[in-house]
Amino acid sequence: MKTALVLFAQGSEELETVTVVNILRRGGITVTLAGLSAGVLRGARGITIAPDTTLDAVLHDGFDMIALPGGQPGANHLKADARVLNLLQNMAQQGKYVAAICAAPMVLAAAGLLDGKQATCYPSCLDDFPNIRIKTAAIVEDGKLITSRGPGTAMDFALLLVERLAGKAKRDEVEAGLVR
Repeated sequence: MKTALVLFAQGSEELETVTVVNILRRGGITVTLAGLSAGVLRGARGITIAPDTTLDAVLHDGFDMIALPGGQPGANHLKADARVLNLLQNMAQQGKYVAAICAAPMVLAAAGLLDGKQATCYPSCLDDFPNIRIKTAAIVEDGKLITSRGPGTAMDFALLLVERLAGKAKRDEVEAGLVR
């Protein structure tokens, strides 16, 4: 069975987090929602989320994919965390999927994963990184790096993640069940 790690920091975007976790689980993927710290965390819109575990507890576990929600100040917390940056670099070096939405592509950029690559993000989030070919598409794939624009693209982003891990038929099955 395929596995995915979704990180959640204080101030992360709840809609993106819950959508990604929910859709991946509907796709039969084992998802671990890990908080940067222990306990219940408050998201960008004031909604509290109780992650399954902490990043420290799963830091050395193997995953097929890592996905980062955006939101502020959550994306800044992810970007400032050396554990997150090292994990992203290790997963990319291992040829695993690395995905980020909204403001979180700047975390990938801070880890050095987007240099010379195509990416998308919430408007202006990658302005400080001139070596990235920024696109305005809802979702951009460059190899195994997948980025998306924001809360409004979260469902399509999550469905693409299912497709990459479990195939097109599984994505179609999940999408049909959503009655979109």
